[in-house]
Amino acid sequence: MKVLLVNGSPNGHGCTYTALKEIEKTLRAEGVETEMFYLGNKPIGGCLGCGACKKLGKCVQEDVVNKLLPKALEADGIVLGAPVHYASAAGQASCAYDRLFVMSNGAFANKLGAAVVSCRRGGASATFDQLNKYFTISNMPVVSGTYWNQVHGNTPDEVKQDLEGMQNMRAIGRNMAWLLKCIEAGKNAGVALPEQEEKIKTNYIR
Repeated sequence: MKVLLVNGSPNGHGCTYTALKEIEKTLRAEGVETEMFYLGNKPIGGCLGCGACKKLGKCVQEDVVNKLLPKALEADGIVLGAPVHYASAAGQASCAYDRLFVMSNGAFANKLGAAVVSCRRGGASATFDQLNKYFTISNMPVVSGTYWNQVHGNTPDEVKQDLEGMQNMRAIGRNMAWLLKCIEAGKNAGVALPEQEEKIKTNYIR
């Protein structure tokens, strides 16, 4: 069992990292392997809608997203982290996650997903909704906690003072570990994953 935690903040060791690290520590304490992936602080382009990734298995834009895809494909759970910028996920995180899920071409089905948001004050719930939509369009069970998955603070030290937020990060870690173990137990008992029908796309204008 392995969980990939993606830091979508341009700050490699800032508030988003602090929240993700609390989840990672909890997962490891529960015996789950983890990997932290940092998107970096270089520009990441948005999806071009060219469809080339369906043929190539990667994006025509040669950047960090192509390195992220294979790690996400091999993981059993994915945690997407992002700071709030103007009541939505940071631009580079939005671009990276858009492209990641387009490139996955449905291959993330049945992997567990969780979103983590850090903010100074406002915009967390809107960003949380944004990130959860990646999972709910991809047949991914969503891991919840005891509150919306957010921490507040302008610095890592301030985030650590958000005791409820940090407690919720630990709850997410425990819940994800428990669900991963339940899925593993189900597989060992012969419980098959849900069958997926071929995707139907309905156009409304004739």
